[in-house]
Amino acid sequence: MTLERLPKPVQDFRKLYPEVWKAFNELGDRCHAAGPLDEKTRRLVKVALSMGAGLEGATHSAVRNARRAGITLDEINHVVVLAVSTLGLPAAIRAFTWASDRSRGTKA
Repeated sequence: MTLERLPKPVQDFRKLYPEVWKAFNELGDRCHAAGPLDEKTRRLVKVALSMGAGLEGATHSAVRNARRAGITLDEINHVVVLAVSTLGLPAAIRAFTWASDRSRGTKA
């Protein structure tokens, strides 16, 4: 995602604290590459973690990155369905809404 497409608060934070932003991104890159999971699995795990934690912005980002990695909306929606028995229907529907936002491009 380009800087211009980041949500305004994220852009502001990045400009105020560039070294923290850089370190955060490096940490994310290192965590992503630290184990044996393949790219698709890692991306789906990130979607699930974001949904489970109830983090809308992180869910949007994870869905966007998953789609960019070639993961289909059906596969992402399967993650949502799996959440029903663990998180409950209201949380799963919330996550479904967030995933749908990303697929329609209605949220940054």
